[in-house]
Amino acid sequence: MRKKIFAGILFLACIAAKPDLPGGDSLINPPLTGRDVIHQTYLRYAGKWYRSFVFNQNTEFYRNDSLKGTQVWYEAIKYPALFRIDFGDKDSGNAVIYKGDSSYGFRNGKLRGARKDDNDLTFLLGGMYFYTEGRVMQQLKAWNYDLDKAHEEVFEGKPVLVVGTAIKGDTGVNQLWFDKQDLYLVRLIKFDGGRREDGIFEGQKKFGGGWAETKCRFYFNDKLIQIENYFDCKQDVPLDDAFFEPAVFLKRQ
Repeated sequence: MRKKIFAGILFLACIAAKPDLPGGDSLINPPLTGRDVIHQTYLRYAGKWYRSFVFNQNTEFYRNDSLKGTQVWYEAIKYPALFRIDFGDKDSGNAVIYKGDSSYGFRNGKLRGARKDDNDLTFLLGGMYFYTEGRVMQQLKAWNYDLDKAHEEVFEGKPVLVVGTAIKGDTGVNQLWFDKQDLYLVRLIKFDGGRREDGIFEGQKKFGGGWAETKCRFYFNDKLIQIENYFDCKQDVPLDDAFFEPAVFLKRQ
């Protein structure tokens, strides 16, 4: 499951950027900033990303790095900011709906809680391409990603661009890791309430004008807590906004 992510763009960022060449030239000439990287991802995908995405997910739960249970989740996204997960049986009434800046949790068909939730993963894994670039920069800054800093790394054998720190090996601050070639998110590290959260996104597949990960791993304080494997993935499925409306969900139970 996807859990829980304006300054103007510098003119020099626009003229310094260039695509990878067969000879191995860098995507962006140094000095590299986080704004450069986000600017490139935005240019690549804004106006091209698929509008909706539905998939099923085998979810594995871990404690102390040991498997404790599994469950199938049914998930639907309508970008930029609507996301619903039904847990276990689709008719169980157990679900969570993310709508805008809030989330609503249901159990046995009843609302069990609502809270403010920016749903950063939906934003970072596609929703950002449906806003203005300025708003994207503003939101990332609000989530404490340092857009003045970036660097290149190698992650799982592939080159990546890291937003949030200029120092290789520094994982002590909020940061976003993008595949250098295709500019999709492959890793997120953030600190929330004193806890270090690390999300790794793998098995990306092309869908329309964008991408989707098909496997996720999540760690809290370096302890594995969840692995997700997607299947039956479909893009641009018609989804009515009412499907993500908490009041409608309650009436249908």
